[in-house]
Amino acid sequence: MATGRTRTASRSSSAAPAAAKVRLLAGDNPQIAKGEGDAPVQAYLDAIPGWKQARARQLDALITANLPQVRKAVKWNSPWYGVEGQGWFLSFHCISKYLKVAFFKGTSLQPLPPVESKQADVRYLHVFEDEPLDEAQFVAWIKQASRLPGVMS
Repeated sequence: MATGRTRTASRSSSAAPAAAKVRLLAGDNPQIAKGEGDAPVQAYLDAIPGWKQARARQLDALITANLPQVRKAVKWNSPWYGVEGQGWFLSFHCISKYLKVAFFKGTSLQPLPPVESKQADVRYLHVFEDEPLDEAQFVAWIKQASRLPGVMS
């Protein structure tokens, strides 16, 4: 299991150091200091190993392209996305075999994201290496989710 391993992750920003040591938690989820804005999210994305990095960048790019005013942060070693004054609507993190996308008000989305949660309002989308992401559906969900009151965590 990945718990306790340390890897070197290269940074894509030319202003950032050439390499930074990042601890990878279970499922190769990067341990990144919490922070507001795009920079901590990019540091998180930079630190994801293997195929998950490309898929996480795909999610981030779709969110940013379709919601240009999106608010970003890293909380609890995961990127969070929200709307200023409305709260957070989505987060994702690395699991061993997939990326787990959490829609915080997922039970209000149509159609429902496919995976149930123990939390009453939350629904998940699991993004796997060998399954294409339905970008149109993902974009529809993020647009719907961004219009709902989010979590204020």
